[in-house]
Amino acid sequence: MLNKMSHLLIVISVTLILITSPVTAAKTVEIKLASVGWTGVTIKTELAKSVLMSLGYKTTNSTMSVPITYLALSKGDADIFFGNWMPSMANIAGKHFKNGSVIKYSPNMQNAKYTLAVPTYCVKAGLKHFKDIVKFGDALEWKIYGIEPGNDGNLIIQDMIKKDMFGLKKFKIVQSSEVAMLAQVKSFSIQKKPIVFLGWSPHSMNERIDMTYLDGSTDETFGGNNGTATVWTNTRKGFENDNPNVALLLKNMIFPVSMINMIMTEIHTNKSESSKMIALKWVKNNPKTYKGWLKGVKTADGKPGADAFKAFLSEKVK
Repeated sequence: MLNKMSHLLIVISVTLILITSPVTAAKTVEIKLASVGWTGVTIKTELAKSVLMSLGYKTTNSTMSVPITYLALSKGDADIFFGNWMPSMANIAGKHFKNGSVIKYSPNMQNAKYTLAVPTYCVKAGLKHFKDIVKFGDALEWKIYGIEPGNDGNLIIQDMIKKDMFGLKKFKIVQSSEVAMLAQVKSFSIQKKPIVFLGWSPHSMNERIDMTYLDGSTDETFGGNNGTATVWTNTRKGFENDNPNVALLLKNMIFPVSMINMIMTEIHTNKSESSKMIALKWVKNNPKTYKGWLKGVKTADGKPGADAFKAFLSEKVK
Protein backbone atom coordinates (compact mmCIF):
# COMPACT_ATOMS: atom_id res chain seq x y z
CA MET A 1 0.00 0.00 0.00
CA LEU A 2 2.85 2.36 0.90
CA ASN A 3 4.61 1.64 -2.39
CA LYS A 4 1.41 2.33 -4.33
CA MET A 5 0.90 5.60 -2.44
CA SER A 6 4.51 6.66 -3.09
CA HIS A 7 4.14 5.82 -6.77
CA LEU A 8 0.90 7.84 -6.96
CA LEU A 9 2.56 10.86 -5.33
CA ILE A 10 5.45 10.68 -7.80
CA VAL A 11 3.05 10.52 -10.76
CA ILE A 12 1.08 13.51 -9.42
CA SER A 13 4.28 15.51 -8.83
CA VAL A 14 5.63 14.79 -12.31
CA THR A 15 2.27 15.65 -13.86
CA LEU A 16 2.16 18.99 -12.03
CA ILE A 17 5.68 19.80 -13.17
CA LEU A 18 4.84 18.99 -16.78
CA ILE A 19 1.66 21.07 -16.63
CA THR A 20 3.08 24.14 -14.90
CA SER A 21 6.68 24.36 -16.07
CA PRO A 22 6.15 25.65 -19.65
CA VAL A 23 3.72 28.36 -18.49
CA THR A 24 5.96 29.46 -15.65
CA ALA A 25 9.04 29.51 -17.87
CA ALA A 26 7.27 31.45 -20.60
CA LYS A 27 5.91 34.05 -18.18
CA THR A 28 9.32 34.69 -16.67
CA VAL A 29 11.01 35.36 -20.03
CA GLU A 30 12.40 38.90 -19.94
CA ILE A 31 12.51 40.94 -23.14
CA LYS A 32 14.95 43.84 -22.97
CA LEU A 33 14.10 46.75 -25.25
CA ALA A 34 16.60 49.49 -26.10
CA SER A 35 15.49 52.97 -27.08
CA VAL A 36 16.99 56.38 -27.85
CA GLY A 37 15.61 59.81 -27.04
CA TRP A 38 13.80 60.30 -30.34
CA THR A 39 10.04 60.66 -30.18
CA GLY A 40 9.30 58.26 -33.04
CA VAL A 41 11.49 55.48 -31.67
CA THR A 42 10.04 56.03 -28.21
CA ILE A 43 6.51 55.58 -29.58
CA LYS A 44 7.40 52.31 -31.31
CA THR A 45 9.23 51.00 -28.27
CA GLU A 46 6.46 51.84 -25.80
CA LEU A 47 3.85 50.26 -28.05
CA ALA A 48 5.95 47.11 -28.34
CA LYS A 49 6.41 47.05 -24.58
CA SER A 50 2.66 47.26 -24.05
CA VAL A 51 2.01 44.46 -26.53
CA LEU A 52 4.64 42.23 -24.92
CA MET A 53 3.29 42.89 -21.44
CA SER A 54 -0.23 42.00 -22.61
CA LEU A 55 1.18 38.70 -23.90
CA GLY A 56 2.62 37.86 -20.49
CA TYR A 57 6.29 38.75 -20.97
CA LYS A 58 8.38 40.66 -18.47
CA THR A 59 9.61 43.66 -20.43
CA THR A 60 12.09 46.46 -19.74
CA ASN A 61 12.89 49.56 -21.78
CA SER A 62 16.26 51.31 -21.37
CA THR A 63 17.03 54.63 -23.05
CA MET A 64 20.63 55.15 -24.18
CA SER A 65 22.69 56.75 -26.92
CA VAL A 66 22.96 55.07 -30.33
CA PRO A 67 26.54 53.78 -29.83
CA ILE A 68 25.70 52.39 -26.38
CA THR A 69 22.57 50.76 -27.79
CA TYR A 70 24.66 48.80 -30.30
CA LEU A 71 27.19 47.89 -27.65
CA ALA A 72 24.36 46.56 -25.47
CA LEU A 73 22.85 44.57 -28.35
CA SER A 74 26.23 43.13 -29.31
CA LYS A 75 26.87 41.96 -25.74
CA GLY A 76 23.37 40.58 -25.20
CA ASP A 77 22.48 43.25 -22.64
CA ALA A 78 19.60 44.36 -24.89
CA ASP A 79 17.39 42.25 -27.15
CA ILE A 80 15.53 44.62 -29.50
CA PHE A 81 15.98 48.09 -31.04
CA PHE A 82 13.33 49.69 -33.29
CA GLY A 83 15.38 52.71 -34.41
CA ASN A 84 17.95 51.54 -36.98
CA TRP A 85 17.72 54.27 -39.65
CA MET A 86 19.49 53.15 -42.80
CA PRO A 87 21.63 54.08 -44.60
CA SER A 88 22.63 56.93 -42.25
CA MET A 89 23.26 54.62 -39.27
CA ALA A 90 25.58 52.31 -41.19
CA ASN A 91 28.57 54.17 -39.75
CA ILE A 92 27.64 52.88 -36.29
CA ALA A 93 25.64 49.70 -36.88
CA GLY A 94 27.50 48.31 -39.89
CA LYS A 95 30.39 46.72 -38.02
CA HIS A 96 28.01 44.91 -35.67
CA PHE A 97 25.97 43.59 -38.60
CA LYS A 98 29.16 42.46 -40.29
CA ASN A 99 30.51 40.52 -37.30
CA GLY A 100 27.09 39.01 -36.59
CA SER A 101 26.72 40.31 -33.04
CA VAL A 102 23.63 42.32 -34.04
CA ILE A 103 21.02 41.15 -36.54
CA LYS A 104 19.48 43.74 -38.86
CA TYR A 105 16.32 41.57 -38.79
CA SER A 106 13.28 43.29 -40.38
CA PRO A 107 12.17 46.70 -41.71
CA ASN A 108 9.52 48.42 -39.61
CA MET A 109 9.11 51.62 -41.65
CA GLN A 110 9.61 52.45 -45.33
CA ASN A 111 9.98 55.88 -46.95
CA ALA A 112 11.21 57.69 -43.88
CA LYS A 113 13.56 60.64 -44.32
CA TYR A 114 16.70 61.84 -42.54
CA THR A 115 18.90 64.62 -43.87
CA LEU A 116 19.70 68.31 -43.55
CA ALA A 117 16.81 70.74 -43.61
CA VAL A 118 16.12 74.47 -43.50
CA PRO A 119 13.10 76.70 -42.90
CA THR A 120 11.41 77.24 -46.28
CA TYR A 121 12.23 80.96 -46.29
CA CYS A 122 15.91 79.90 -46.66
CA VAL A 123 15.05 78.04 -49.86
CA LYS A 124 13.39 81.15 -51.23
CA ALA A 125 16.64 82.99 -50.50
CA GLY A 126 18.65 80.44 -52.49
CA LEU A 127 19.67 77.84 -49.87
CA LYS A 128 18.35 74.73 -51.64
CA HIS A 129 21.27 72.30 -51.87
CA PHE A 130 24.15 71.06 -49.72
CA LYS A 131 26.50 73.00 -51.98
CA ASP A 132 24.62 76.24 -51.16
CA ILE A 133 25.32 76.02 -47.41
CA VAL A 134 28.80 77.51 -47.66
CA LYS A 135 27.44 80.50 -49.62
CA PHE A 136 25.42 81.41 -46.52
CA GLY A 137 28.28 80.72 -44.09
CA ASP A 138 28.38 84.16 -42.48
CA ALA A 139 24.60 84.36 -42.09
CA LEU A 140 24.60 80.84 -40.60
CA GLU A 141 27.46 81.85 -38.25
CA TRP A 142 29.26 78.78 -39.65
CA LYS A 143 27.04 76.45 -37.63
CA ILE A 144 24.95 73.38 -38.43
CA TYR A 145 22.56 72.23 -35.72
CA GLY A 146 22.42 68.56 -34.73
CA ILE A 147 21.02 66.56 -31.85
CA GLU A 148 22.63 64.48 -29.08
CA PRO A 149 26.37 63.64 -29.18
CA GLY A 150 27.12 60.24 -30.71
CA ASN A 151 24.04 60.34 -32.94
CA ASP A 152 24.65 59.00 -36.45
CA GLY A 153 23.39 62.21 -38.07
CA ASN A 154 25.86 64.26 -36.07
CA LEU A 155 28.66 61.90 -37.10
CA ILE A 156 27.74 62.33 -40.76
CA ILE A 157 27.84 66.13 -40.40
CA GLN A 158 31.18 65.94 -38.59
CA ASP A 159 32.57 63.75 -41.38
CA MET A 160 31.31 66.20 -44.01
CA ILE A 161 33.12 69.01 -42.19
CA LYS A 162 36.30 66.98 -41.67
CA LYS A 163 36.48 66.00 -45.35
CA ASP A 164 35.46 69.48 -46.52
CA MET A 165 32.52 68.05 -48.46
CA PHE A 166 30.57 70.82 -50.19
CA GLY A 167 33.15 73.31 -48.83
CA LEU A 168 32.00 72.88 -45.21
CA LYS A 169 35.43 72.85 -43.51
CA LYS A 170 34.81 76.15 -41.64
CA PHE A 171 31.53 74.94 -40.12
CA LYS A 172 30.99 73.56 -36.64
CA ILE A 173 28.20 71.30 -35.48
CA VAL A 174 26.08 72.40 -32.53
CA GLN A 175 25.23 69.26 -30.54
CA SER A 176 22.34 69.36 -28.08
CA SER A 177 19.12 67.33 -28.20
CA GLU A 178 16.03 66.92 -30.37
CA VAL A 179 14.04 69.32 -28.18
CA ALA A 180 16.78 71.95 -27.91
CA MET A 181 17.55 71.86 -31.64
CA LEU A 182 13.91 72.36 -32.60
CA ALA A 183 13.54 75.17 -30.07
CA GLN A 184 16.49 76.87 -31.77
CA VAL A 185 14.87 76.41 -35.18
CA LYS A 186 11.60 77.91 -33.93
CA SER A 187 13.44 80.86 -32.39
CA PHE A 188 15.38 81.56 -35.60
CA SER A 189 12.22 81.16 -37.68
CA ILE A 190 10.50 83.99 -35.81
CA GLN A 191 13.42 86.23 -36.79
CA LYS A 192 13.60 84.79 -40.33
CA LYS A 193 17.22 83.99 -39.56
CA PRO A 194 18.84 81.23 -41.66
CA ILE A 195 19.58 77.90 -39.97
CA VAL A 196 20.57 74.43 -41.20
CA PHE A 197 19.53 71.53 -39.00
CA LEU A 198 18.95 67.78 -38.90
CA GLY A 199 15.44 67.00 -40.05
CA TRP A 200 13.54 63.74 -40.31
CA SER A 201 10.17 62.24 -41.05
CA PRO A 202 8.06 61.00 -39.40
CA HIS A 203 8.12 63.78 -36.84
CA SER A 204 5.75 66.52 -35.80
CA MET A 205 8.37 69.09 -36.87
CA ASN A 206 7.07 68.56 -40.41
CA GLU A 207 3.70 69.94 -39.29
CA ARG A 208 4.96 72.54 -36.83
CA ILE A 209 7.68 74.11 -38.97
CA ASP A 210 7.46 75.36 -42.55
CA MET A 211 10.58 73.44 -43.53
CA THR A 212 12.25 71.99 -46.61
CA TYR A 213 14.79 69.18 -46.94
CA LEU A 214 17.90 70.16 -48.86
CA ASP A 215 18.90 68.43 -52.08
CA GLY A 216 22.38 67.02 -52.51
CA SER A 217 22.66 64.06 -50.16
CA THR A 218 25.06 61.37 -51.44
CA ASP A 219 25.91 57.79 -50.54
CA GLU A 220 28.73 59.24 -48.41
CA THR A 221 26.31 61.37 -46.40
CA PHE A 222 22.62 60.65 -45.70
CA GLY A 223 22.08 58.39 -48.72
CA GLY A 224 21.83 58.88 -52.45
CA ASN A 225 18.07 59.36 -52.55
CA ASN A 226 18.02 62.73 -50.76
CA GLY A 227 17.98 61.13 -47.33
CA THR A 228 15.12 58.68 -47.96
CA ALA A 229 15.49 55.99 -45.31
CA THR A 230 14.25 52.60 -44.23
CA VAL A 231 13.99 52.04 -40.48
CA TRP A 232 14.84 48.53 -39.28
CA THR A 233 14.16 46.49 -36.19
CA ASN A 234 17.43 45.04 -34.89
CA THR A 235 17.93 42.15 -32.49
CA ARG A 236 20.81 40.62 -30.62
CA LYS A 237 22.41 37.52 -32.07
CA GLY A 238 20.31 34.40 -31.39
CA PHE A 239 17.14 36.23 -30.36
CA GLU A 240 14.97 34.70 -33.08
CA ASN A 241 15.94 31.16 -32.07
CA ASP A 242 15.48 31.91 -28.37
CA ASN A 243 12.12 33.68 -28.78
CA PRO A 244 10.37 32.61 -32.02
CA ASN A 245 6.97 33.89 -30.88
CA VAL A 246 8.30 37.39 -30.14
CA ALA A 247 10.38 37.27 -33.31
CA LEU A 248 7.18 36.76 -35.33
CA LEU A 249 5.68 39.78 -33.58
CA LEU A 250 8.72 41.86 -34.57
CA LYS A 251 8.35 40.89 -38.23
CA ASN A 252 4.68 41.87 -38.09
CA MET A 253 5.22 45.23 -36.39
CA ILE A 254 5.09 47.73 -39.25
CA PHE A 255 4.75 51.46 -38.51
CA PRO A 256 3.65 53.54 -41.53
CA VAL A 257 5.01 57.08 -41.67
CA SER A 258 1.44 58.42 -41.66
CA MET A 259 0.65 56.57 -38.42
CA ILE A 260 3.66 57.91 -36.53
CA ASN A 261 3.12 61.43 -37.89
CA MET A 262 -0.45 61.45 -36.57
CA ILE A 263 0.60 60.18 -33.16
CA MET A 264 3.50 62.63 -32.88
CA THR A 265 1.36 65.58 -33.88
CA GLU A 266 -1.22 64.64 -31.23
CA ILE A 267 1.56 64.29 -28.65
CA HIS A 268 2.73 67.82 -29.43
CA THR A 269 -0.73 69.37 -29.17
CA ASN A 270 -2.22 67.27 -26.36
CA LYS A 271 -0.42 68.07 -23.12
CA SER A 272 -3.00 66.42 -20.86
CA GLU A 273 -2.07 62.83 -21.69
CA SER A 274 1.17 60.86 -21.81
CA SER A 275 2.71 60.01 -25.17
CA LYS A 276 2.23 56.32 -24.36
CA MET A 277 -1.50 56.77 -23.77
CA ILE A 278 -1.90 58.82 -26.95
CA ALA A 279 -0.19 56.08 -28.95
CA LEU A 280 -2.30 53.34 -27.35
CA LYS A 281 -5.48 55.29 -28.10
CA TRP A 282 -4.49 55.54 -31.74
CA VAL A 283 -3.90 51.79 -31.89
CA LYS A 284 -7.20 51.05 -30.14
CA ASN A 285 -9.02 53.22 -32.68
CA ASN A 286 -7.24 51.42 -35.54
CA PRO A 287 -7.69 47.73 -34.68
CA LYS A 288 -6.54 46.52 -38.11
CA THR A 289 -3.07 47.69 -37.13
CA TYR A 290 -2.71 45.60 -33.99
CA LYS A 291 -4.52 42.62 -35.51
CA GLY A 292 -1.86 42.65 -38.24
CA TRP A 293 0.91 42.86 -35.65
CA LEU A 294 -0.47 39.89 -33.73
CA LYS A 295 -1.34 37.59 -36.63
CA GLY A 296 -0.06 34.14 -35.62
CA VAL A 297 1.38 35.49 -32.36
CA LYS A 298 0.50 33.77 -29.07
CA THR A 299 0.59 34.80 -25.45
CA ALA A 300 3.40 33.42 -23.32
CA ASP A 301 1.10 30.58 -22.28
CA GLY A 302 -0.10 29.78 -25.81
CA LYS A 303 -3.38 31.69 -26.15
CA PRO A 304 -4.36 34.01 -29.06
CA GLY A 305 -2.25 37.15 -28.83
CA ALA A 306 -4.75 39.50 -30.47
CA ASP A 307 -7.41 38.66 -27.89
CA ALA A 308 -4.98 39.34 -25.05
CA PHE A 309 -3.96 42.74 -26.43
CA LYS A 310 -7.58 43.70 -27.12
CA ALA A 311 -8.38 42.96 -23.47
CA PHE A 312 -5.32 44.97 -22.40
CA LEU A 313 -6.51 47.98 -24.44
CA SER A 314 -10.02 47.71 -23.02
CA GLU A 315 -8.62 47.83 -19.50
CA LYS A 316 -5.92 50.46 -19.94
CA VAL A 317 -7.39 52.82 -22.53
CA LYS A 318 -10.64 54.58 -21.66
